[in-house]
Amino acid sequence: MRSAAFSSLCFRAALLGFCALAGSTAFAFAFEDVANKARALAEQPYKPPTIRMPKEVRELDYDQYRDIRFRPEKSIWRAEKLPFELMLFLQGRAVSEPVALHLVEPSGERPLAFDPQYFDFGKNRIEADKLRDLDYNGFRVHYAVNKPGYKDEVLVFQGASYFRALGKGQSYGLSARGLAVDTAAAGGEEFPRFVEFWIERPRSSAGSLVVHALLDSKRVAGAYRFVLTPGSETTMQVTARLFLREKIAKLGLAPLTSMFAFGENQPGRDDYRPEVHDSDGLSIQGADGAWIWRPLVNPKRLLVTSFAMPSPRGFGLMQRDRSPASYEDPEALYERRPSAWVEPIGNWGDGRVELVQIPTPDETNDNIVAYWVPQTAPVPGKAFDFSYRIRWQTTGALPADKAWVVQTRRGRGFAKRPDGDINFVVDFDGPPLRSLAAGEALEPVIWVDANAEVRERNLFRNPVSGAWRMTVRIKRADAAKPVELRAYLKQQQTTLSETWSYILPAEPDKP
Repeated sequence: MRSAAFSSLCFRAALLGFCALAGSTAFAFAFEDVANKARALAEQPYKPPTIRMPKEVRELDYDQYRDIRFRPEKSIWRAEKLPFELMLFLQGRAVSEPVALHLVEPSGERPLAFDPQYFDFGKNRIEADKLRDLDYNGFRVHYAVNKPGYKDEVLVFQGASYFRALGKGQSYGLSARGLAVDTAAAGGEEFPRFVEFWIERPRSSAGSLVVHALLDSKRVAGAYRFVLTPGSETTMQVTARLFLREKIAKLGLAPLTSMFAFGENQPGRDDYRPEVHDSDGLSIQGADGAWIWRPLVNPKRLLVTSFAMPSPRGFGLMQRDRSPASYEDPEALYERRPSAWVEPIGNWGDGRVELVQIPTPDETNDNIVAYWVPQTAPVPGKAFDFSYRIRWQTTGALPADKAWVVQTRRGRGFAKRPDGDINFVVDFDGPPLRSLAAGEALEPVIWVDANAEVRERNLFRNPVSGAWRMTVRIKRADAAKPVELRAYLKQQQTTLSETWSYILPAEPDKP
C-alpha cells in the first residue's frame, strides 16, 4: 500500500505504467507538485470554502439552473482541434462550493478565470456584470468515443470528490469518489472535496488525458492523478497520496456510489417497470482468484456488510442485466448504465470490501456504496499512497474459468396456503456449465446462518435458456434479524461457479 516518494515523476510513472498511457507532452508540472500542496495543506488547520455567489444565481431553482448551458463553441481546445475538449460548470445552489481550475500547457500552468461569456443563460435574466464573484464548480471532458467527428461527454468532475465516466454506448449511472470518510458511521459521514484541478493539454494524437486534483476536508488532504483513456471500456488510472490531520476511524478507498430501488429479488412494487437500478450486484475477486457475487437489496433500515480478505484482485458495482425488457424504461435506459470495476495496483494488504445499503423510497437517491477499508489505517503526519484502475464497463468483469450468477429472483409460484417460507431462484451460466455433457451430475453447495434452515433445494438445467437453475426454500427463525446465505455449484471436488452470497434484510417491527 505505501510507497516511497520519488523525485522524478517519469520514474514513478514508469513503475505504475503511466508513461505509456498519458499521451501528453512533457510538462514541468507533476504529481509531486500537488502532493507538496497537499502536505502543506494538511499541516494547517482546515479552512471551509468561501462561497461567493450572487443572489441572481443562488436563488435559481433546479430547472432554472439546468437552463444554463456552456456554449459548445467556447469549449477549451476546440479551436486547436485537439482530441479532447473541456466544458465547465458554474456554481449553483445544489453544488455551491467553488473549485479552482488550471490548464497545464507546455509553457506552464495558467488559471481558468471565470468568464460569463462561456455560458448561455437561457431564459434566466442575469446581467453579466453581476457575476464577477462567481466561480466554477466542476468540468466535463469530451472525446469522440461513439463515432468519429462528434465528441461525446466521457467524464465529469462535479461536487465533493465525485466523478463519473462513460465508455462506448453507455449512459450515466453510478459514480466514483476520490475518498470515503466514516461512511455510515454513527457520528456522520465526512465528504472530502476536490478543491483544485490541473488539466494537462493533450497532444494532437493523444488517446488519454491527465488530470491532477487537490483534495481537502476537515481531517484529510490529498493529491490525485487521473489518467483517462476513453474507449469501448473507458479506463481511469488513479494515483493518490493522503495526509491526515487527525485520526480517521474508517477510511474508504476507491469508493463507488450507485442506486438500487428494486429488482427481481424484491418484487411487489406498484410500478410498471420490472426493475429500477444503476447496479444490481457487488462483485469481488479475491487474492486467491475466488469470485463472490452479492445481489443488491433496498433494505428497510441501514445495512452494512463486509468481506474481509488480503489485497483483492478487484471489486465493483456491476449492472449484469442488460436486457431492455428487464427495465421497460426507454427514457432512463438502465440497461446502458455502466459497471465500474476497481483493480488495485500493488499490494493493498489486509482489509475488507465494505458494502453499505441504505433504504430509499425511489430512484432519486444514490443508496449503495462500496469501498475498500485497509486493516492498517493511515496515521496523521505520514504520507499514505495507493493506486488503482477503474474500468467503466458494459459486459463487466466475469470469472474466466467459472460460471457466474445470471439472475436472482425471490418469491414463489402457486401455493394453496402460505407457509411463511422464503423462496429464491438463482440462475448460473457460463462456459464451464455449457460444456457439460447431457446427464452429468452437479451439486449445489448451500449454507445458511443460524437464523434460518433450508427446507428444500433443487438444481436442474433450464431447457429454455440453457442455464442451470438452483431453487432454495428457507424458513427464517427471527424476522427481526437478517439471514446470510451462500451457494455455489460443484462437480465432485471441482468448483464450477462463483459464490452467490445473499443477505436477506431484517424486517423492522411493525408499529
